[in-house]
Amino acid sequence: MQYWLIKSEPYKWSWNDHVAKGVEHWDGVRNYQASNNMKAMEIGDLAFFYHSNEGKEIVGIVEVVSGYYPDHTDPKERFGMVDFKAVKPVNKPVNLAQIKADPNLSEMSLLKQMRLSVGPVRKSEWDYIMKLSETTL
Repeated sequence: MQYWLIKSEPYKWSWNDHVAKGVEHWDGVRNYQASNNMKAMEIGDLAFFYHSNEGKEIVGIVEVVSGYYPDHTDPKERFGMVDFKAVKPVNKPVNLAQIKADPNLSEMSLLKQMRLSVGPVRKSEWDYIMKLSETTL
């Protein structure tokens, strides 16, 4: 299993929007590295749902429920998407300030590549954030 972090501005697509929908595609990604990360996802992988720009915190957990397929919003047909199922909210959101201040998370792709909307999370980082968020699956 692999772990990921996906970012969305809550005024465009929030955790609550995703929960209400249940399963939804993750479209609109136009960065090749983020797209390659989605190509690497496998059904059953888990991702943190992160509110960017507003809130700047991990608020939930989603599961990859489809393989990579063409993004219907891309007129040039260069990019694709995957579907995510809302699993559960975290019990205690973990914000960007906490992540930046914690030496255990200093190598996270979230910090190294701040503009990347879809990035990997190491197993050790996943476990640590789960502990910080007081969340279990």
